[in-house]
Amino acid sequence: MARDLRLPVAEKSDSQDICFVPQGRYTSVIERLKPGAAEAGDIVHVDGRVLGRHKGIINYTIGQRRGLGIPGPSPLYVVRLDAAGKLADAVKSGAWDVAFLGAEPQRANEIAFTAAYLEIPATYLVPAGSPIRSVGDVDREGIRIAVSDKSAYELWLSRNIKHAQLIRTQGIDASFDLFVGQKMDALAGLKPRLLMDVTKLPGARLLDGQFTAVQQAIGTPKSRDAAAKYLRAFVEEVKASGLVAEAISKNAVKGVSVAPPASAQK
Repeated sequence: MARDLRLPVAEKSDSQDICFVPQGRYTSVIERLKPGAAEAGDIVHVDGRVLGRHKGIINYTIGQRRGLGIPGPSPLYVVRLDAAGKLADAVKSGAWDVAFLGAEPQRANEIAFTAAYLEIPATYLVPAGSPIRSVGDVDREGIRIAVSDKSAYELWLSRNIKHAQLIRTQGIDASFDLFVGQKMDALAGLKPRLLMDVTKLPGARLLDGQFTAVQQAIGTPKSRDAAAKYLRAFVEEVKASGLVAEAISKNAVKGVSVAPPASAQK
């Protein structure tokens, strides 16, 4: 992405400092430099149950069994490390200076956003044989919607869904697993991901249209006035020059579009 957008950092070499950390404890270095990276959180089963608490995802690896601290009749393994929803929260601890994320009202108190550079439609996937035919049919009593917690589209659904039940999971993969395993009525998600998911489920359908479009933007901490001004101008430049469209085409991303100029987003 950095190279596609011609950012100055694109050609910088990778840091090798991790090779020289004291006693080989890279987690200590990360905790010192970026305290938010070691934030505790829930350990969640693939079926959505909260099993316990962890001491920061930097302490775990995929496939890990030992050290989870969760007793049970059968071994448990780490199958996913999910940071969804953590990115926006990490601004409070100073864990990042610039981030690419969905611009949502709930985040605007802490983050200064640019105008969107990319629009990503969010819609629903419904199972084979579902009577649901349109996006408007989903918000009804008795309908269960699987959705990844703290995603930009989950924030929108939390503000707007009045009758259906939102079943939140820790991560996008977990929402898909729950949708399939618990026979949910709908899976909420971004269209590019749902276009892949629908191929795994014979007879499943994507509903036409969208319930919202995530406004993918660049953010910086609210106090960084100069950075916010620079980033806003930068976003308009890369849209107008065709760089965003070029990146979409080059990476063969389906279901997204270049956002209009800032003046048209008011």
